[in-house]
This record gives sequence, structure tokens and C-alpha cells, in this order.
Amino acid sequence: MSWTEVVIEIAREHAEALSDALMEAGALSVSVEDADEGTEQENPQFGEPGMVPTEAAWDRSRVVALTDVDADQAAIVAEAAAAIKLPAPPAFSVRSVADEDWVRLTQSQFAPIHIGKNIWVVPSWHEAPDPTALILELDPGLAFGTGSHPTTRLCMEWLEAHPAPGASVLDYGCGSGILAMVAKKMGAGDVAGVDIDPQAIESAHDNATRNQCEIDFYLPDSFAVSAKPQHATGRFDIVVANILSSPLKLMAPMLAGRVAPGGALILSGVLARQAEEVAEAYAPYIKLGVWAEQDGWVALHGRLGSDTVPAARGQ
Repeated sequence: MSWTEVVIEIAREHAEALSDALMEAGALSVSVEDADEGTEQENPQFGEPGMVPTEAAWDRSRVVALTDVDADQAAIVAEAAAAIKLPAPPAFSVRSVADEDWVRLTQSQFAPIHIGKNIWVVPSWHEAPDPTALILELDPGLAFGTGSHPTTRLCMEWLEAHPAPGASVLDYGCGSGILAMVAKKMGAGDVAGVDIDPQAIESAHDNATRNQCEIDFYLPDSFAVSAKPQHATGRFDIVVANILSSPLKLMAPMLAGRVAPGGALILSGVLARQAEEVAEAYAPYIKLGVWAEQDGWVALHGRLGSDTVPAARGQ
């Protein structure tokens, strides 16, 4: 089987609307790229995980729509242009994408990732570089968390640096389940993960099964009424949440309330400039300090019942 890509260069103000319209008109998937990629005018954009960058596109954006090979690409573009009231359909080019090329291209973008001292995240089509290491077999998917983002890496490194055999662990905002799996493979006992996205829960279940990790994953409502009392109302020795600064602040009473006396709370998804305000939101419940920073992101940690802000890594 093969597909055809439709490539359109368009001004920033039309890129997002055109992408949505192309999907409505029959495209199988759509992505927006920097038309100046690879030149001096290239403009990398970054944002917090799960968020759209402040500038949703580039001054010169390239919209790439994947279509069936036998689809009427001109009709799809015309319908999309009419839907967003462009004066005329934009010019476009097409390029063929063979099935084997598509798979090879996708797989070539994801190599094994080395994290911390002894963790490897390995896609299923690769061999583990070090079979004696802590190996997580994980393919890129819809759920956030493959170990490539600094916030995920920071949490994984904290878990590796603080092994707690037999401890109970809660991964709130679990995404792919990667943090819950690291905890389990580090020797944790009862491990649970929670996420608001049903697709993330399905992905996390599949990943845990593949990695032979016994973990319970829940949507928030089902977590609150879990058949396991220790999950529904209990506290955990370690609570880790890699989300975003705003929801983390709102969830301060709930997350802190899930930490067992003497237990640890680890938060990430926080930019360095946001660390102080997030720590302030948790101050009535638990004292947090920056454990480590990577590429402008930080991980905060603290222990319930401690009056001392913990030192950063290496101090």
C-alpha cells in the first residue's frame, strides 16, 4: 500500500485552520512544519508537554497532508480552502510515500534512549544496547512519555536515584506509563497510574503488559472508587506527577494529600522560572525544592513531614 502527501506552503494565520479543514475534507493526517527548516531562517519552537507553542505556526508554514494514493488531492485542497474562505485554493505539490518507506522513515526517527545511569528506553524494532541495564520496551504513540523530553527524564532519574524496594508509588498524569514502569522495575511494590485521557490509559496498560509490569491504571473517576482501598483513599510512599505547572498548582491539596507520612513527592513539567510559584502552592502541605534542572526544566521534590527544603542533586 502507498499514500500521497500534499504539501502546501502558506502564511501563518491560515496554517492551523487549513490543517483542520484538510482533515475534514478527507486527509488521513496533517502536520505543520517550518518552511524554512534547514536554513538560517529556521525558527525552532518549543513548549511545555501537551501544550501548543505560543506561536501555533511559522511565518512561512508548510502544511503536509497524508492522503490515500487514489484520493482526489486537488478536490481535497479546494474543499479545505473553501471551508476557511480563502479566495482561491493554494498551490500545492504532491509526493508519493510507499508503505515500506513510511515505516522506515518513522522508525529511523526513534533510536534507543539512554537515561540516568542504567536505564534504556528501546523501541521494539531495536536491540537493547545493554541487555543488563533496566530496559523499557516502548514505541512512540499517542500518550506522552517516551523519555525524550527533559521532564520525563528528570522524573526517571529521580526514581533511579531513590530506589525504594517494596514502596507504593502513584504516577499521576501517567501518559504512556513510563514512570510507573521505572518505579516497578526499580523494585516498587504497589504501583498505580492515573490519567485523564482514555487513550493514555489504554496505552499504559499495553506498555506495562509488554514490559511485564503489574500496574493498575485508572481514569480519575475510577481511581476515586477503586476496588482497592489503598488506591481509592490511601496514601503512597512516592507520588510523582509530570504534568504542567498550572494544573500542578491547582492539584496541590489533592497530590500532597496522597503522600504517606515521610513519603516523597516529585513534580515536573515545570520550567525553571515557574519553580518558586509551584513550590509556594505546595508550601502549606509539603516543602519542595529543586532536585535537578535540564534544558530549562526542573524537577521539584520534598518529603511529607520534613521542615527542611531538600537540597538539589549534587549538593
